[in-house]
Amino acid sequence: MRAAALYGILGPLSLSLAIGALLATPATGRPLAASTARAATTATASNRSAPAPAGAAGAPLTGPASPTAPSASAAPVAPAAPAWSSWSGSPASVATAAAPPGDAAAARGVALAARRAAERGIGFRRCPRAEALTAPITCGKVSVPLDYARPGGKRIALTVSRIRATGPKARRQGALVYNPGGPGASGMAFPEYAAKAAFRRVAAAYDFVGYAPRGVGRSAPLSCQRPSAYAKAPTSSPPHPTAAFKRRLVARARAYVRGCVRRAGRALAHYTTLNNARDLEVLRAALGQRRLTFVGASYGTYYGAVYATLFPGRVRRMVFDSVVNPAPWRIWYRDNLDQSVSFERRWRDWRRWVARHHAVYHLGTTADRVLASYEKARRRLGHKPAGGVVGTAQLQSAFLRTGYNDAYWDPAARALAAYLHGDPEPLIALAAPDPAQAADDENGNAVYTAVECNDAPWPRTWATWNRDNTALARRAPFETWDNVAMNLPCAFWPLKPGRPVDVGNLEAVGPRTGRVALPPVLLLSAERDAATPYAGAKELWHRLPGSSLVTERKAGTHGVWGGPNDCVNRHVDTYLLTGRTPGRSASCAPRPEPAPLPAPAPLPDSGKQPAAIPGTP
Repeated sequence: MRAAALYGILGPLSLSLAIGALLATPATGRPLAASTARAATTATASNRSAPAPAGAAGAPLTGPASPTAPSASAAPVAPAAPAWSSWSGSPASVATAAAPPGDAAAARGVALAARRAAERGIGFRRCPRAEALTAPITCGKVSVPLDYARPGGKRIALTVSRIRATGPKARRQGALVYNPGGPGASGMAFPEYAAKAAFRRVAAAYDFVGYAPRGVGRSAPLSCQRPSAYAKAPTSSPPHPTAAFKRRLVARARAYVRGCVRRAGRALAHYTTLNNARDLEVLRAALGQRRLTFVGASYGTYYGAVYATLFPGRVRRMVFDSVVNPAPWRIWYRDNLDQSVSFERRWRDWRRWVARHHAVYHLGTTADRVLASYEKARRRLGHKPAGGVVGTAQLQSAFLRTGYNDAYWDPAARALAAYLHGDPEPLIALAAPDPAQAADDENGNAVYTAVECNDAPWPRTWATWNRDNTALARRAPFETWDNVAMNLPCAFWPLKPGRPVDVGNLEAVGPRTGRVALPPVLLLSAERDAATPYAGAKELWHRLPGSSLVTERKAGTHGVWGGPNDCVNRHVDTYLLTGRTPGRSASCAPRPEPAPLPAPAPLPDSGKQPAAIPGTP
């Protein structure tokens, strides 16, 4: 499942995939707020997840989302029984899973790789032109085993970026590592944030370090199909597909899996959340850090939490922004079902906002009338794609962004209004795929698919997917079938799936010498986040007893750190600079609701993303 903001899960939670392309567009790794000229582009809609960075269908994990943050005295709430069909990945079969197979050998491999990385360090120098990063940012590489159970075998190189802390040496606190989610998103652009006002206090104390996880960008890139095939447009995205369309969907998913196997070979099995967490431990050592300071968004919160479970003694401080639900029985199938429900609620939030500004957009005075305007556009595009490239899948993919980020509310409304009044150009600018991004987007989706399919069991029969999602689409039609299209390759994945780590259970991952306590970590969540529903933050909050949950009430933008909410930013600054949390929980008032702009504004850079980018407006 993908998420969207600096990011990316689902990445767990998935962004919707344009059904025709069978992929979700990953975060580009470029700052959303940095672009002021180029129109956002999209090919398809996820923690994916991986975005992140990175829903809420069925019975909620901890009951309906509370309008306020959980109280400090709240006791952990047992997960409700899933409402979905009883396929084999039930709570009983997953929740008590012990250490993953091969864990002891992999643990030895991690320790060996970390020792070697500490000895070698990272030779930072001018960044390659392909990274589009300029001085004083520098780049380097860290070598990790493809298979940690065989550390003497094939190795791959992960690309790393860094900008040094700006403050006096006496006040510097080492490296702050960032991951934007996905799976499949790159954090290489993170050092660029050091110059932005919202991050300057933290950037004075920390080196800002970004990197591309395994398979992403120039880090041993993974591919499952030709980029031109991924970016094919126009394509169709029916909210209630016919039987014939579903058959084509299954055929395309099978073909996509064959492409992954053909292009990646045996390496395909090693793109997992567990290996992402192990890579993070090697990166920590290569940076010369005794303990890790880390910020993860969307899917980055999940593998950060897995890291904290595997290596609690190596954690210094961790911020988890827009939290993926880590319950083992929800990774990843149920997380995606949940996400589709949450996007439906957020989609209605946008339509209500448009209706309140009918005098500006003339799309309808109620949410239902705005929906009728959208459906009118969808029907027209089904007959004649705009510009020959924007079909119903591109429309849905573009408007899915309104669920990720309030910054898209005005541009989306303007584009829809213009199209219905005879001017298709704003819609084409908003929704048409950018051929220049096709290779990066295909790469990100390939990583997303491999990680999520490898991580956990998925239903193996089409009947289960069809039954669950046909029922779900009756109450959440906007995103349901696009989410299916993005994740359906996992139904036909040829590799044996892993068992999700029981996050927070330090004994479940293997015996330990001595008692290791996990330091307090800081969780951030917007109460109406669609990509990573609020129930996931509460789940992780219960699983990590010393954690602190900061809730942005009545807000839904995915990724809250570095945005316009000063309350949230103060809590993050205080924690990263001093280690102090605001107690067991804290609440922040919502960011201001967007207002219609007097004139069209430049679109944010990158449309669908799997998680959240710092500084998202």
